[in-house]
Amino acid sequence: MARFDGFKAGIGITIAALAGSETAAAQLPALSLDPSRLPRLGTIDARFQSYNVEMVEVTGGRFWRPYRAGASPSARDAANTGNAPGGGNPDLYEYRKPIDFSNTRLRTLAAALAPSYVRVSGTWANTTYFADSDAPPATPPDGFRAVLSRARWKAVIDFARAVNADIVTSMATGPGARDATGLWQSDQARHLFAYTKSIGGRIAAAEFMNEPNLAGMGSAPKGYDAAAYGRDFRAFVAFMKASEPDALVLGPGSASETAAAPSSAGFIGTRDLLAASGPGIDAFSYHHYGALSQRCSGIPGETTPEAALSDDWLARTDRTRAFYQSLRDEFASDKPMWLTETAEAACGGNPWASTFLDTFRYLDQLGRLARAGIQVVAHNTLAASDYGLLDETTSRPRPNYWAALLWRRLMGTVVLDAGEHREMHLYAHCRRGARGVALLAINTSRTAATALLLSAGSERYTLSADDLQSADVKLNGTTLELGPNDDLPALAGVATPPDAIALPPATITFLAIANARNPACD
Repeated sequence: MARFDGFKAGIGITIAALAGSETAAAQLPALSLDPSRLPRLGTIDARFQSYNVEMVEVTGGRFWRPYRAGASPSARDAANTGNAPGGGNPDLYEYRKPIDFSNTRLRTLAAALAPSYVRVSGTWANTTYFADSDAPPATPPDGFRAVLSRARWKAVIDFARAVNADIVTSMATGPGARDATGLWQSDQARHLFAYTKSIGGRIAAAEFMNEPNLAGMGSAPKGYDAAAYGRDFRAFVAFMKASEPDALVLGPGSASETAAAPSSAGFIGTRDLLAASGPGIDAFSYHHYGALSQRCSGIPGETTPEAALSDDWLARTDRTRAFYQSLRDEFASDKPMWLTETAEAACGGNPWASTFLDTFRYLDQLGRLARAGIQVVAHNTLAASDYGLLDETTSRPRPNYWAALLWRRLMGTVVLDAGEHREMHLYAHCRRGARGVALLAINTSRTAATALLLSAGSERYTLSADDLQSADVKLNGTTLELGPNDDLPALAGVATPPDAIALPPATITFLAIANARNPACD
């Protein structure tokens, strides 16, 4: 591939440079694309792009310690050592007070991504006690590790209503939610659903257990196996169908398996879980993390910033999806697929998860999964630890938030087939809320420019950064930031005539083509 010397990786792009690049693009080998002829693949849920708020954020407690945190745990940390996943190293966590769902900036930024789902779950949800009274206990009852008060759950419901986010959650499944023989009891679930409805809220969908293939980490009883899960899941489905028929049952919600993934102690294969549990799900849910973060892996170099733009790293999304899709096809072939938890890496993300470097993965993942027919993708998290869309202390948008906002503004629910190409990662949808086609073109080369030849004029939105591991991102050469009153900036495109469009190294470009004349979009 020829290199376009007008751009160099890691150098900020100005609007003037964008305007001048189209002439220079003629010197590049260009991929020619006719937007009017892109075939329709299918549709995605209107709430396709969604996010997680961990249950531990709602209650307060110990979550993944940010890399910027000090090495010594505070006294409050020590007092909350019990509120951590089973077998977890307490030094990996840091205490958080409950998230302020009334925060104006948080609500403004979440509402801008609407409509969405907000999934309130995570490993901590498995052992969280819902106190269905106005006087919650000061400490969790036996068998639980945290207390969810009515006031805190009402804060979730009020937030969801304010930002147009439907609630997804999971049930308490640890020892405290079981009888003396170890059978799961529906009392906690019944109280949570009843209270939600009593104050005008709604739970749209629920998983039984967070990540049942990692049951030991999720504080399941000792010796918990596929047969026990199948027994419990059938009881959960019976409860849902009898008491909450309007809520979707999601499952199994397993995490990050592939055909080549090794098993470990406490691991239960998802195929065994599905064979034991039988029918009952309304949508097949799973989780994907491409790797464990530096916090948890214990393997130096398992993931590196140097590999963050590699095809191998980005394709891990497809490998996990293909594994779970094969199980969906075998056990629930007529059900849609939801990715209910995903981020750059498990255990809070790597240090570069909060930078522009991870935005390539974030958007490429959305493009790949929409093309594959996945209906919902819930990023973990909205505003906690290094992989949050927002900084957890200031709610300042990170690069992935700005990418999410552009996706929300431009990419509609009708998915088109843009093909697979060596020159770039290219995805196409009908535009959101308007006629025409929206393209997402990702140049993952750090050194070489490429070009896209379009037969119609477009509005161009190019994301770049002066340094790939920067917390700032530029749109068409201007740094994106909130206004003095937390107003969102105008996300204005650059008018581009029909011609070759240069895509500089290590940049991401959306193109809105109003006059595409694609029958699927008019």
